[in-house]
Amino acid sequence: MLTLIPLPAFEDNYIWVWHDDRHAVAVDPGDAAPLIAYLDAHQLALTAVLITHHHRDHTGGNARLRQRYDCAIYAPDNPRIPDVTHVLSGGDVVDLVKPGLHFEVLATPGHTLDHISYVGHGCLFCGDTVFGCGCGKLFEGNSAMMAASLDAILALPDATRVCCAHEYTLSNIDFAKTIAGDNATLLARERADRALRAQDRPTLPSTLALEKATNPFLRFHEPDMTAFAAAYLNRPHPRPDEVFRAIRAAKDAWDG
Repeated sequence: MLTLIPLPAFEDNYIWVWHDDRHAVAVDPGDAAPLIAYLDAHQLALTAVLITHHHRDHTGGNARLRQRYDCAIYAPDNPRIPDVTHVLSGGDVVDLVKPGLHFEVLATPGHTLDHISYVGHGCLFCGDTVFGCGCGKLFEGNSAMMAASLDAILALPDATRVCCAHEYTLSNIDFAKTIAGDNATLLARERADRALRAQDRPTLPSTLALEKATNPFLRFHEPDMTAFAAAYLNRPHPRPDEVFRAIRAAKDAWDG
């Protein structure tokens, strides 16, 4: 029996922890302290760390965890990521014995150039590529690159659990309503997710089906998003990557 939990860290990060009651794997442990406390409380041995990209709030725990547990650290090829033992790129696989887990690696550049995601056991660990009802800012990549990464995610099964690295869902819903306020599924999601947060519970994982129905950044092929982009860009018939670029630009402006 495997247990998956989003462990809060910093103000709004999640460290995803998957364990079998004896051994654990952690995704993007930017802060070692809450993870160590959880592992100690549940008498778990950390065997592996999976890193999606180089940002410090995802990698900051590597050195301490490596020293304490002698765990494997899987990550994209980037010298800014500390203590890596296994370098990965898109198309690679990760096979873990304790706990028994198998992941396929997707290249998902856009937020950063080195960003990868992990797919396995019905889950997608997507770091900062996809958020609940949102997506990561384009700090290093461009809109065409991110649109291609999102297309790779859209090809996964609808039942895939989407395990994002930040609790941004309610803010993202607020933005989504500004460009798709008549989306009934979005409004139902807002009610459900606000109820979860009122109880201090995570809105994640979501499902890919829910993201496809409500997340404007994953709906850049849909007619209503194309119409929004055409008006935003003042140009008819925008390409899908241009639709994504318009949505991203609108969100960046909305963020102020």
